[in-house]
Amino acid sequence: MASYKVTVATGDVAEAGTNNSISITLVGSRGESRKTTISFLFLPGQEKSLSVDCGQDLGPIVLIRLHKWRLFLEDAWFCKDIRVTAPDGTLYRFPCYQWLEGVTTVEVREGSGKKLVDDELKILKEHRRRELAVRQEAFRWKNFAQGWPRCLNVGSILELDSNIQFSCVRATDFTGFLILQGASHFLSGFLLRCTSWDSLDEMRTIFSRTQGRDIGECPVCSPLY
Repeated sequence: MASYKVTVATGDVAEAGTNNSISITLVGSRGESRKTTISFLFLPGQEKSLSVDCGQDLGPIVLIRLHKWRLFLEDAWFCKDIRVTAPDGTLYRFPCYQWLEGVTTVEVREGSGKKLVDDELKILKEHRRRELAVRQEAFRWKNFAQGWPRCLNVGSILELDSNIQFSCVRATDFTGFLILQGASHFLSGFLLRCTSWDSLDEMRTIFSRTQGRDIGECPVCSPLY
């Protein structure tokens, strides 16, 4: 009999918790555990620990499976990370940092930073192949118009996976910044201008008022133009 201590951490972002059922399966180089229910209630920033008992030693834990089951209403869950302590005291860390939505199973590899050539186990090679296939399906490109840069093949950002979209806080912040800059350009006369610029100095006067977090100073215009 081998007993593994598992600690599951929920992220501290808004609405990260869930009241859906969350279970876990440990996968080692010598076998895997049975699916074990962790809890039916997770609060933001909360950690929950449990023991997973196995009939034999699983060897090095190479990945874990998180199973989410919807009981009544859908309630997405943001998992921060999972820590597994083996019977011999070895600690395995599995960084997750993603949303789990609907009825789903997510596989998370140990955070050891291995490359493709480092994968010796068949289960790890299969996991990497499936992960690549999912990403290739999610990030397909299309031509928006002739001569324009290509863009993602989606009709709306709502079609993107929640782990790809901006968080609620960042989206609100980004929208607020756009409104602020739009109002600034309107008041400066930039948005209402119907005639050509008189000089580059006039352009500098307008755009020097735009101050972003990472934009820095307005680029210097070449005197040749």
